[in-house]
Amino acid sequence: MTTNALARQPLDPDQLHAIDAWWRAANYLSVGQIYLRANPLLHEPLKLEHVKRMQLGHWGTTPGQNFIYAHLNRVIRQHDLDMFYISGPGHGGPAVVANAYLDGTYSEVYPEIGQDEAGLQRLFKQFSFPGGIPSHASPECPGSLHEGGELGYSLSHAFGAVFDNPELIAACVVGDGEAETGPLATAWHSNKFLDPVGDGAVLPILHLNGYKIANPTVLARISREELEQLLRGYGWTPYFVQGSDPQLMHQAMAATLDAVVAQIRQIRDDARLRGVATRPRWPMIVLDSPKGWTGPKVVDGKPNEGTFRAHQVPISVSESSPPEHLHQLEAWLRSYRPQELFDQHGRLKAELIALAPVGTRRMSANPHTNGGLLLQDLCMPDYRDHAVDVPQPGVSGIGDTRVLGPFLREVIRLNAQQRNFRVFGPDETVSNGLAAVFEATNRQWQAATAPNDEFLAPQGRVLEMLSEHQCEGWLEGYLLTGRHGLFNCYEAFIHIVDSMFNQHAKWLKMTAAIPWRRPLASLNYLLASHVWRQDHNGFTHQDPGFIDHVVNKKAEIVRVYLPPDANCLLSVMDHCLRSRHYVNVVIAGKHPAPQWLAMDAAQRHCSQGIGIWPWASSDEHGEPDVVMACAGDVPTLETLAAVSILRRYLPELKLRVVNVVDLMKLQSPSEHPHGLEDDDFDQLFTRDKPVIFAFHGYPTLIHRLTYRRTNHDNLHVHGYKEEGTITTAFDMTVLNALDRFHLVIDVINRVPQLGEQAAHLKQRLQDKLLQHKQYIDENGQDLPEIRHWMWNAPDAGTLG
Repeated sequence: MTTNALARQPLDPDQLHAIDAWWRAANYLSVGQIYLRANPLLHEPLKLEHVKRMQLGHWGTTPGQNFIYAHLNRVIRQHDLDMFYISGPGHGGPAVVANAYLDGTYSEVYPEIGQDEAGLQRLFKQFSFPGGIPSHASPECPGSLHEGGELGYSLSHAFGAVFDNPELIAACVVGDGEAETGPLATAWHSNKFLDPVGDGAVLPILHLNGYKIANPTVLARISREELEQLLRGYGWTPYFVQGSDPQLMHQAMAATLDAVVAQIRQIRDDARLRGVATRPRWPMIVLDSPKGWTGPKVVDGKPNEGTFRAHQVPISVSESSPPEHLHQLEAWLRSYRPQELFDQHGRLKAELIALAPVGTRRMSANPHTNGGLLLQDLCMPDYRDHAVDVPQPGVSGIGDTRVLGPFLREVIRLNAQQRNFRVFGPDETVSNGLAAVFEATNRQWQAATAPNDEFLAPQGRVLEMLSEHQCEGWLEGYLLTGRHGLFNCYEAFIHIVDSMFNQHAKWLKMTAAIPWRRPLASLNYLLASHVWRQDHNGFTHQDPGFIDHVVNKKAEIVRVYLPPDANCLLSVMDHCLRSRHYVNVVIAGKHPAPQWLAMDAAQRHCSQGIGIWPWASSDEHGEPDVVMACAGDVPTLETLAAVSILRRYLPELKLRVVNVVDLMKLQSPSEHPHGLEDDDFDQLFTRDKPVIFAFHGYPTLIHRLTYRRTNHDNLHVHGYKEEGTITTAFDMTVLNALDRFHLVIDVINRVPQLGEQAAHLKQRLQDKLLQHKQYIDENGQDLPEIRHWMWNAPDAGTLG
């Protein structure tokens, strides 16, 4: 659908002049940010000393974003909309800063950057300058919702923001380069999950300006017919605004936005007032404008505006550049006629100030862009009500996440009225053992349904799409706008969002240091179907490396928890859902597994994060001969099975069992706020005794976390060694030397005083490993003594 500006001209001459003036002012401020350090209003001829020594920034997308922002301001005022702005091509940072300054929010947040000439000079100089602000949309800019340095997540963030925000409209500018990324290309399908009754609306604005850094964009080089068919195929109603003449484009954009707002209201009224249940075709806009619009047409004899050359800094100005570059920059700046826009003191003229929405209707001041302002605590059930009865260590369990499921079900029920908690996952909520949540809610789904579908409804607290990118992006948008959530995923495939996690962790780190930003609910990952129980799916599903990736981020942001059983998982998850401004990674199993701690003991253990298990140890009357440490549910099982063998066959050996729930306890407090003091660490692990550490992930991570500790040289870590296949559950541990037999052999090798008395035991263990291999190859399952092993059984620890 193309808006014909000649047929519909909704702007009267005064409105047209005012919007164009705002646009020129935003463009002027944008160019000033990239280039100027002095003479911000050009009260004197431009000189080299007025120009930054290094010019950084991205001009190409900026004028189009300024154009969009100016027109959104008009419809917000005219229709009293609750709307905010997401800059998908966030490298166009000058645009979001310029508009936040023009509408006054920037100076309110940063009073030193006032609405005068001195404030303008500070605004210009700080941009991409040491001690200043980044060149991308960033946490420092009011109104920014996410870091703009990486492309692809704008649309999924927009949808996450409007879930459960029925009056909110997220105006999401999608760059045509960004549209080539996998996450963005998939995000168009988010409209199949948006409930027009209980959710807000997303207005995508595809900014079709033709080029990336050095190449044309795909969507700009296909026919209009093909592009329209593509967008309609995604389920949208596209409106096209195309051209370069400012006067015609202003009228076309105004008419289009009026039509789009009317269509959004019609969809809402149909659903909310008239009960229309069919999935709507939401409107979107395609803005086809030149890259670097209003910038230099030609630089050094080569076309600039409308080409890839306009992407970053169109003109280089320095002592070594041609003198005409300085004159061309001055002519470019003066083409916006700043004397018509700002008074003699540098303040935006009153008639232009009046264009901006007021108060929190300003997109740069919308409280949803500083979600901590809106954040309310979850109503939490008592997790102890869901405790597993553990009369003695080692009782059988149904699967730790299957115990967690009813707890999450109650979280959903208790927050049903507030509508501020959701579970996100890539079609894995049932598979990961959380099916109990569907006793309280459904999967939200707006597309067609069939009789055999389960738990699909127009409204629900669970959002599932087989795209980790979308689940992550939706959840981030939900959290960034002041709500709570949980992302459950297979451990091996959470790597798909490594880069998205990076950006969110960086956002949390930066916003924690910005006084006017308020803390957000934590980003919580529950990783189930983990490496040690992916025996049936094989090598492709076996990768615990997300932990390594996470611990690279700032210590004040990241937390990693490895609860050994269901009661510990309940305690940990209760803590994570209550926490603020962290990324919490929780790894837990879904398969039947032994339960070790009663709830009171689990609560104490998780509060400490690490501790000795006296009931499994045999060193209570002296220093241990060896420390058996473990982190993770399967490593804990194999460690205790190894301990049972050692206690049966080497009863004089003094053993200490140390279990780690909070992985960051292993670091020193100088490296992580949860870290143990050296004296406390030494008391647990000794200063000179061998430590056999069974770890859920890659062994090198434990060495990395503990390399400064006194006894590090005696630390011997067993973990995942990138060995796997389709096999049995126990054989997965054998392949990686994490099994009980390898652990006992390592103890024999590391404890010098055992000597010859352990030689026969070591031989029996090696024979047992051969027996195991022969048995599984013939029977397709583990040895009975493995499958039926129990800690407290009379024959626990026997080798058959």
